[in-house]
Amino acid sequence: MSFILVVEDDSSVRSLIVYLLTRAGHSSVEATCGSEAHKAVKRSTPALVLLDRMLPDMDGLEILKDWRRQPQLQDMPVIMLTARAAEDDRVDGLSAGADDYVTKPFSRAELLLRIENLIKRSGNGPGRRRDVLQIDGLRIDRSGVRVAVDDEIVRLGAIEFRLLDLLASNAERVHTRGEIIDKIWTRGGYVSPRTVDVHVRRLRQVLEGAGYDRFVQTVRGVGYRFSIETA
Repeated sequence: MSFILVVEDDSSVRSLIVYLLTRAGHSSVEATCGSEAHKAVKRSTPALVLLDRMLPDMDGLEILKDWRRQPQLQDMPVIMLTARAAEDDRVDGLSAGADDYVTKPFSRAELLLRIENLIKRSGNGPGRRRDVLQIDGLRIDRSGVRVAVDDEIVRLGAIEFRLLDLLASNAERVHTRGEIIDKIWTRGGYVSPRTVDVHVRRLRQVLEGAGYDRFVQTVRGVGYRFSIETA
């Protein structure tokens, strides 16, 4: 599952895109204006962004230029999705750093195909794992097996680190306790579902000082998820 940011102020268009993405197996985060888009990208870099140009608070072109000035966002795939179809508009969008330019009204099948192709070319598909995952002020260094909260290294046990990595790498996806056990406890033997609750509680205790325990949410009767939408 790939996390895609949809930046669109028209609620009907945004709902349609989210529906199409969900049907195609992607998770999505919605932004209705430029400021929300900036906040969403700061929290977690998406696999791809669908960016409208005519937003209520700023020009999508300026948002894109700002992202391209940031080293960590220079390679983030962006498709401009806009009603501005003139040749000059297309040239401006591609010159600003858009990877693709799709005009409204759009073909649903074509849009999904362009999204899938760009994700594959960028290497941002479900199989990709970056060495460092940055979400707001939370930094997960997989190669170094370290976690920093607001640039301060915090101490996590091996189980808590793997738990955080699993949940954060699959933002918005709910994991049952059974799934967590299968993926984290690699050694044989019975592990009680309540053991998962204990380690989640320990993880939250480490993160709560900076308020990042809010990322780790309980889904009553099911399990846990890492959510950046409501954080």
